[in-house]
Order: sequence, then structure tokens, then C-alpha cells
Amino acid sequence: MIQPRRRAGVLAGALMASVVLAACGSTADTGTGATGAGGVKTDKGVTDTTITLGVMGDTSGVFKNLGGAINAGNQLWVNEANAAGGICGRQIKLEIVDHGYKADTAKTLYPQLEPKVLGMVQLLGSPVLAALKANLQNDNLTAAPASWSSEILNNPNIMMIGTTYDLEIINGLAYFQQQGLIKDGDTIGHIYIDGEYGGNGLKGSKAYAATHKLTVNEAKITSTDNDLTNIVTGLKGAGVKAIVLTTTPGQTASAMAANTALALNVPVLGNNPVFDPALLTSPAKDALSNLYVSASSAPFSSKTPKAVSLAAEYKKAYPTGPLNGGVDVGFVEGKVWESVLKQACTNKDLSRAGIQTALTQLKSVKTDDIVAELDYSSPGAPPARGVYIAKVDAAAEGGLTEVAPLFTSPDAASYKAPFQK
Repeated sequence: MIQPRRRAGVLAGALMASVVLAACGSTADTGTGATGAGGVKTDKGVTDTTITLGVMGDTSGVFKNLGGAINAGNQLWVNEANAAGGICGRQIKLEIVDHGYKADTAKTLYPQLEPKVLGMVQLLGSPVLAALKANLQNDNLTAAPASWSSEILNNPNIMMIGTTYDLEIINGLAYFQQQGLIKDGDTIGHIYIDGEYGGNGLKGSKAYAATHKLTVNEAKITSTDNDLTNIVTGLKGAGVKAIVLTTTPGQTASAMAANTALALNVPVLGNNPVFDPALLTSPAKDALSNLYVSASSAPFSSKTPKAVSLAAEYKKAYPTGPLNGGVDVGFVEGKVWESVLKQACTNKDLSRAGIQTALTQLKSVKTDDIVAELDYSSPGAPPARGVYIAKVDAAAEGGLTEVAPLFTSPDAASYKAPFQK
């Protein structure tokens, strides 16, 4: 039986780059191993008055709507933290760049950004993370990824915020089975983008299938494939009872439209990046009602107090922006960084090495219930395992309505992630 736990915040995405690319400038560092204000050790990205964090996001590529919203959430956290007096006697600043979800662009931008920052409050995209893995390790630079693949948890410089893609799918399929949408022995389809994002979601489907004797029909695509009609046709021929998606929002629209047009009409489960509220104004809008989203953050329409107040701040600060849950993801990234920075300050060490030490000392990071409580004390293990389940609802703010509060299924609780010890 799935046990509800407590509430959290939000995910989805859509905001234009022009709204959020107001970087707050940079600072020079105080030198390797220097001791700064308050007797705190510092190196890159920290002065006596500022802490500078980097943002490598996507505001022009396939996840531009999600990326722009996350940038906005990052900035709202900075505003809140600075209004409260900053951290460790220092104000927070952001250096923001747009890689357009292109790994080669990220590789070019990284050496320009790296010397200016203590760490990254956001690094978006599995391909980008893969391309920069060695750089992060060589520079001992801690980054909060706007990506949730458990395959990257072997990198000690990754600060995962929330539940991983494989666990999202495991929990989502457990919800489907609890609701009678699938049963042991059924055949399901999984359409996934080739790479860590899609592959990690598929790992979740396979793990759940192995326990429940499901047959998984896999369909691998690229991030640029636009028409999934033939794939869905094949899944219908295979007799699938449900479809899992680890895709872009545009691909989600194609799959959902085919699900309806072919009269398949099975429930569809997606990872947190598959849905964009902008789809509700697309030609596929009438085909989205069977789409469920599994994420470690609640939908934008959540009544969680902090999510409500953050939504109000967002609408005031970005009045032309869509009602978008990605902002909550960006805000939580900042809140986790805030916990790390405060611990590092207590340790009197705001160097990059000091950030690494502080992170592993955190066993219970709370984020005003926007995401599940986070535990960073076991390197290689997902810091959280709980999810919310939401369903597309055109009448709801952000296009999603919560149908299951935060829970961790027994299958997710017992799942061993790739690098978990």
C-alpha cells in the first residue's frame, strides 16, 4: 500500500530567456586558501562581501521553457536570501549563461564561467552534465543539476535536488497498479530519449517490471524526433496497457495525440520534464487528459503554504510569464545551496573543498515542503525517494492537479540505485 507522507512544491516549465537572463554580476575570488571576513577560508567565487554562484541553463533549446522558469526560481531564492541579510555575512550573486541544451556550447562556456563562481546553483541537462563531468571533478566544483539521473550520482561534485528519474517511474507505475490501471503480467511501452535522461527512466520501468512480471516494449528516440505516431502504432499492436514517456514536451504532445487518434487511450506516465503547460495551447491539448506526471515536487496548483507564496512572488516578479512550476525547482536548488553554505560557514570554510565537506554533513535538508526531505550523507545514493503524482488538468494553474500526495512505494524504498553502496 502506498503511504502518503507530506507535501512538497512544484515542477513543469515555461519562461522566455529575456525574462530571466538578468545576471547579477561577478566577483573576484580572494585567492587560494585565503582567510576572509569572519575568519572563513575562501578560494574562488567568494569575497568578503559576496558569494557568486553559477547558472548554466537552457533558455533557447528544447527545454527552454523549463530552463527559463528554473532561472527565475534561482533568482527568487537569491532575492529572499539577500533580503534576510545574505549568508555568512555575504550577499549572493548569480552568473548566468545559456547553453541551449547543447553539450558543445556548454563546453565552450564552462571555462569562462568556472573561475568566477564558488559552485553552480543550476546545471541543466543530462548531455551537458555528461560533457562536463571531468571538468567538475578536476575543478572540485559542486553543481546542483537540473537533471535527475541516478547515473550521475557517482560524481561527488553533484548535488542532486530531489528524486531520480528511475525512482519517479517506479513510484509512478506503483501508483498505476494501485489504481488498477495496470496489473502484474501486463505489457507496457516505454518511449525514451537516448542518453542518461531517457535511459535512467527506462531503468525504472525495467526494475518495476522485473518484480511485477511486466513486459516492457522499448522505443528509443533522439531529442530531435518529432513524430511518434509510428511508435505508438507499434505499441498498440503489442497490446500495451500503459505507456511511459521519458521525452521532451513536444514529443509528449505527439505521443499523446497518437494515443487518442489511434483510439488506444491508455494511461501515460511521464517523468517530471515531459510536461509543459504550453502544451495546453497546442493542437494536442485535447489529447492530454490521460497524462500523469511523477515528480519529487508538487504541481503549481499545490496548496502547500510555501508553494502558494512562491507562486504569488513569481507572478508579481514575472507578470508576463506563464504559470509555471519550474520556478519552484529553481527556488529549491537555492534553498539546498543555502543549507550547504550555512554549514560551510559554521565550519569556517567557504572554499570549494569546504563545500564538499559541508554537503556530506547534511542528513536532513528541509525546503519548506516544496520537495521531500533530502539526505546527502550517503554518497552515491538518491537523496530522496518520494514523489507526487499529478494529472493534466487544463483548469488548474500550471496545467496539473495533484492526484497523490508525497509518497514512497515499497518498490522505490527497496530499489538499489546504480552507485548506491
